[in-house]
Formats: sequence, C-alpha cells, structure tokens
Amino acid sequence: MPRESIGLVMDHFLAASPANIEGWRQIAELLAAFLLSMMIGVEREIRQKSAGLRTHTLVGVGAALFMLISKYGFNDVLRPGLVVLDPSRVAAQIVSGVGFLGAGLIFVRRDSVRGLTTAAAVWVTAAVGAACGAGLPVLAAAATFIYFIVAVAFPSLTNHLPHSSTVFSVIRVRYPEGQGILREVLQLATNRGFILSEISTESDGYRQLHAASGSDEEVAMVNVTLQVRGRSLVNDLVAALSELRGVDAVLADDVNTAAE
Repeated sequence: MPRESIGLVMDHFLAASPANIEGWRQIAELLAAFLLSMMIGVEREIRQKSAGLRTHTLVGVGAALFMLISKYGFNDVLRPGLVVLDPSRVAAQIVSGVGFLGAGLIFVRRDSVRGLTTAAAVWVTAAVGAACGAGLPVLAAAATFIYFIVAVAFPSLTNHLPHSSTVFSVIRVRYPEGQGILREVLQLATNRGFILSEISTESDGYRQLHAASGSDEEVAMVNVTLQVRGRSLVNDLVAALSELRGVDAVLADDVNTAAE
C-alpha cells in the first residue's frame, strides 16, 4: 500500500476516535469525593491522629481521580474488538496501593500496636473517593455516614458493653530494675478496677540506656507477668502502662494463649 494511502487510513482512524470525556459531571464527582473525604479527615484531625485532614482529603480525591481516568480517559484509544479496557482494574489497584499507605500508618511503640483505626480510615476514605469517581455518590455518602457512626458512636458503645469479670488476661511489662516502676504498675492496674490474681518477675538481661550524664550505661531489665481480670478494657490498661515513664515494653495476651 502506498505511503499516502497509509497516512489517509491513519488520519481517518484518528478522526473517528471519540474524545476523552471531561466536563461538569466529572468535576462534580471529584468535588463530592473532596467534600466527603474532607469530612472524614476533619474527624481524624480533631482526634489528633497521625493521618489527618490533608491525608484523608488527598487520598479520597486521588482515588476518585484514578477512577475517573479509568472510566473516561481512554476513549481515544478504545476500538471494539481491537482495544478493550476494563475500568474495574483501577479500583483493584487502588485497594492494593492504599494498603501500602495504610501499612505505613501502623507502627509499634514499646511493642504495642498503634494506628490500626487510622489505617482503616484511610482505606475507607479511598473507597469513598473511588465510589464518587465511579458515579456512585449515594453509596459514597452512605459509607461516610457509616464511618462517622463507627468513629464517633462505637467508642462510647464499647465502653458501655458488659465485659466479663471472670476472664483472665496476661500482661507482661519490661522495665529497668531498681526504679520503683513495679509499684506504679500495680497502682495503675488497681486504680482502673483490675484484680491481680498472680504476679511473677524474672530477670531479662541488660540493656544500654541513655543516662542523665549523657553517657550510655547498662541497666538490668526485669520482666513482670501479671494475671488480671476486670470489667474494664485490657487494651486501655496496656496503653496506660506503656505511657509510664521507664517502661520499656508492654504485651497483653489471653491467659489460655499464654499457657500454650
């Protein structure tokens, strides 16, 4: 085929290609993601979480934009029977990508896990943005409403749920020897309504700690194991113990698991 004919065919092929779609509807969907994601971010910001207003807003808007690109950004290359794209593939990639972002928000401080709720909030925000970008604003608004029920109402509900006072939990606390920390641990546990049924201590070697003089010194470490029971949440006790000055690590476990 002559070169001129090939050029004419290509020009006709390109001229017949529909343009990518972008207009007020797409802008409205992007703005819906912005507003709903911002509402979730405001709640996280008020609670002073590691991922706040800016993070949640950007995650939601970014997820919506990816969905809009997937739906409307490839019309100029689509050809029936020749080039076919599945818009849902981007939604799957959003789930994977936000999973890595959420993993970065989960961290361990003194062996206690923090940031799980924040990571879940970022994950839900991405889903809200993707729903807006997919043209499902009612589902996005419903998901946002459900999020606020979980974030605002559930903590109060959890505190009012009856907790068995006969179930034992095991708490292990590691701290430097000879600093009177055990007394503070026991006082904190009893003040929070826990009953201590068994206490055992064991040496845990030495660890270098930064002294007030500016040099590092080796300090003997102690592990104390407590069996506690009470109607209060054990997780709250673990969080409070991990904030005690001098405490190096706090671990909680079910008494049956600890015995295995």
